[in-house]
Amino acid sequence: MRLYGTFNGTLVIAGLAIVFTLIAPSIFQFFTIITLTQVIGLSILALSLALVWGFGGILCFGQSAFFGIGAYAYSVAAVNIGGSTGSILIAILAAAVFAAILGYFVFYGKVSDVYLAVITLTVSLILYSLMRRTSGPEYKIGNALLGGFNGTGSAPLNMPGDGSAMLFPMQTFYVSMAILVIAYVFTGWLVTTKFGRVCVSIRENEVRTELLGYDTRLYKLCLFSISAGIAGLGGVLFCVGVTRVTPDVFSLGQSALAIIWVIVGGRMTLIGPILATFVLYFLTSSLGSQQILNANLVLGIILVVFVLLVPNGVVPTIMNWFERRRTKRYERQKERRMKLRKHRAIG
Repeated sequence: MRLYGTFNGTLVIAGLAIVFTLIAPSIFQFFTIITLTQVIGLSILALSLALVWGFGGILCFGQSAFFGIGAYAYSVAAVNIGGSTGSILIAILAAAVFAAILGYFVFYGKVSDVYLAVITLTVSLILYSLMRRTSGPEYKIGNALLGGFNGTGSAPLNMPGDGSAMLFPMQTFYVSMAILVIAYVFTGWLVTTKFGRVCVSIRENEVRTELLGYDTRLYKLCLFSISAGIAGLGGVLFCVGVTRVTPDVFSLGQSALAIIWVIVGGRMTLIGPILATFVLYFLTSSLGSQQILNANLVLGIILVVFVLLVPNGVVPTIMNWFERRRTKRYERQKERRMKLRKHRAIG
């Protein structure tokens, strides 16, 4: 299977994202800007799944587990240490370490891909059930109450080194977009490195890659942990945008949505799932405001249609179309040049 996009293309898209960040406040209403912060967190979740599934071939049905761990770790750490900068690092580390421990037993235990998907989904559902049962005052970490199914409040972002200087929603949006751009550029760079190329090779043929002398288990474990850390970062931005984190971040619905975003956008790309997250989120939000169509039904139809008719996703399909047009144009030009040379040779 082919990978789409280059690192130069990644930088171009990152530049467009910066332009969007600058003009968004003059285009959208204030409430929409706040909502965009939440969607940015979800798009980073989709980006992490695109990395581990699209480029590593590791189908993780429970990517939302790391997303939720990051959200809860941030909320708990922010209450206990009184600042967002260190709490963000703790959240990323908590998600990555949890994934590393889980991945060690999975990959070094040589669990097959199907069972890996089931295990990660099961872990996510266990965390969902567990966090719903923490509603008593005795369920707390330090000074932070877990809150059961009501969840716990999430502290807003603050200026680095000054826990009392909280960022306003517009500033939070700018920071969130900057984090999304950095995460996107980082993943775009990562897949072009030797590490990324080996991961793609493992996805294509793990046995052949192992015979070439690479420890495929270690590479898969590292990619799994990196993607989990990115998902945890997405969880941080999501709970900051919502100002609260609940056990729903671990739910089956959240896991399914992440997979839908990646399938629709194109799992062989990094930008596709991000764009699909934004479009589908606002589509389902608009459907939720009316009583005619059920949003979940529409999402299900979209998933079936794309799996059957556009299996590669929107972005790869569009890129293939442009490439075919460019190839045909080049062939026509080549044919004209050949005819012209032949004509001149005869004349």
